[in-house]
Amino acid sequence: MLSWFNATEAKTLGTELAQLVIKELPKGDRLTEKKLEARNQQLIKKIENGASAFKATHSLNIYKVAQLGNTFKWTLREAGYSTEFVDKFTGIVLTAVR
Repeated sequence: MLSWFNATEAKTLGTELAQLVIKELPKGDRLTEKKLEARNQQLIKKIENGASAFKATHSLNIYKVAQLGNTFKWTLREAGYSTEFVDKFTGIVLTAVR
């Protein structure tokens, strides 16, 4: 029963995925709309692949999914990304792990 609340691995994944976003799309980059969209699509695929691989080997309940999403979201917010950007990518992460 206690393992139901152990979200350590899910939080670690949330941090790792957020660091991937920070690395791939640095906050200060000035890109054209076309280049930004291409980078976004590549990044989304990497996030989905990472989340899917994690989901295949780990049991995720609603609590662990929430912790993963919360960790991902706040890591990006603390890095200075806009609320709109963070919410978009948090939604992508949460969809990928469901």
